[in-house]
Amino acid sequence: MNVLDHYIASAPSPQAALDIFHGEWASKFPEPLADVTAGPIPLFQDSRICWALEQMGGVKGQSILELGPLEAGHTYMLEKAGAGSIIAVEANTRAYLKCLVAKELLHISRAQFLCGDFVEYLRVCKTRFDTCIASGVLYHMRNPIELIALLSKASDRLFLWTHYFDASVIMANAGIRQKFPSHAQGDHEGFACTYHRYEYQQALDYQGFCGGSAPYSNWLEREDILACLRHFGFGEISTSFEQPDHPNGPAFALVASKSPAALHRSE
Repeated sequence: MNVLDHYIASAPSPQAALDIFHGEWASKFPEPLADVTAGPIPLFQDSRICWALEQMGGVKGQSILELGPLEAGHTYMLEKAGAGSIIAVEANTRAYLKCLVAKELLHISRAQFLCGDFVEYLRVCKTRFDTCIASGVLYHMRNPIELIALLSKASDRLFLWTHYFDASVIMANAGIRQKFPSHAQGDHEGFACTYHRYEYQQALDYQGFCGGSAPYSNWLEREDILACLRHFGFGEISTSFEQPDHPNGPAFALVASKSPAALHRSE
């Protein structure tokens, strides 16, 4: 590629900025940019975040830690919901730059995007946050128990959406069962359970890859996720968006809190 191919000859436009990552966007942008060409998934209008905000009684004025913001869709929603400040940590450098594009185009002003590994960030972080948002990240961890332990030290309230391992469902899914070659024992700070190794395989060849930072991760079983949360103090848990038939593996969402007052159930 010639260096001049990186120049734009047209007048400035949102589409010109989005086309820097042409073909890599996962998210469909909201108004007033709903007509631009990006991705197909409504992550800027995500019903899972709407549910979480309802469960938590909102986040107005709160400090938020967001793990793996991807393209800033949830960041945008949290700011619209009145969050006082958002720290969003992204290790994928292309995703990080996409977040900056989204921040500029949508005027996201109360969020700071940090480029780096959020596990390393949490290991040294002394800041306490009102709420942590961890959507689509737990199943990308090599040590998911440690992540839950670290989150328990960063906040008393957590939103989590994740895939999980269910042998009967996974083995019946020809598209993903070959990605689980082995199982091993995982443990951290007094909690132990089975880790189910997941190999990314050919997904690593995709420029828009949005998984973890290693060739593999470890999935937990659903009940082990709940037990792990309770072990690290999250005694109040509300679940929703149960998708055992999700094409990429069973999934669910939850809001977990260390005190009943911080979790507003709507059921």
